[in-house]
Parts: sequence; C-alpha cells; structure tokens
Amino acid sequence: MAATGSRTVMGTGAIAARRPVDYVWAAARIAIGWIFLWAFLDKTFGWGFATPANRAWVEGGSPTTGFLKGTGENALGGFFSGLAGQGWVDWLFMAGLLGIGLALVLGVGLRIAAVTGTAMLVLMWAAELPLANNPFLDEHLIYSIVLIGLALAGAGTTLGLGNLPIVQRTPWLK
Repeated sequence: MAATGSRTVMGTGAIAARRPVDYVWAAARIAIGWIFLWAFLDKTFGWGFATPANRAWVEGGSPTTGFLKGTGENALGGFFSGLAGQGWVDWLFMAGLLGIGLALVLGVGLRIAAVTGTAMLVLMWAAELPLANNPFLDEHLIYSIVLIGLALAGAGTTLGLGNLPIVQRTPWLK
C-alpha cells in the first residue's frame, strides 16, 4: 500500500474507503468549478445575472470590458484598463474560465487548473488594488489558496474522473 494524499491505494489499484474530508474537497472543487463555468456561460450568453443579454459575447460584447474598464482609478488601473476589450484578452479570459471550470467540475487536470486559475485570480486581485474592504485579502486570494489545496489533495478522485486509468498514468491530467 502507498499513501497518496488523503487515501491509501492498495497494490491492486483499488482505492480504500473515502474519508469525509475527501467529500468536502470534492464539494469545494465542484462549487468553485461551477463559479468559473457560470461566469463563462453568463458572459457568453448574457443570461442577465452579471451580463445583460445585449452585452453577451455571442452578441459582440466584450467579456473583459466591464471589469477592466472599472479599474482605471486603481493602483494598476492604467495597465488593466488598457487590456479591456482586446480580442486576444477576451479569448484568453473566456478559454480560461471554461477550461478551469470544466477541469474542476470533472476532476481532471487539477494541477493545470490550480496554476492557471491562481494566475487568473491573482491578476483580478491586482486589478482591484487597493481593495475596498480589506487592505490585502479578498475572495480572489482565498479561491487561489483553495485551488492549490484541491490539486495537492488530489480532489479529482472523489466524485470526479481523477480515478480513470489514463488520468492516473498521465501526470499532467492529475
């Protein structure tokens, strides 16, 4: 037997019973994945939650303009507001939301999702500096910490596809 994160893998490839903490990590993984996926869907189709229908990506709207244009008065606002509405930024942002969201919900590619998600979230945090409610910490940094924890805990194996043989054999899919 070998210890892997919070579970013990038997010599036959079978995985021992899950502990309650494994399900907590899985629930956190799926919940944060849904936050990324929902942002992608709402910005793409303009379902009226954060994005009105007339500003949807499919209607020619820019998914980055609203947030990035609003950073102009912030410490790094000149840099970030200059990126607003650029096609390559929109595509990169939307691909990130979709890829990170799918990886987390499916439980595959958590290492890549942790790195790219943390990068995206830290950039969003930096765009908002100085923060309105706390001198340093906000939800972007908390989500980043959780993303790293999900990858380190191997959270894709509980309620996810992380146990598939191809994922287990391919390190970048873990």
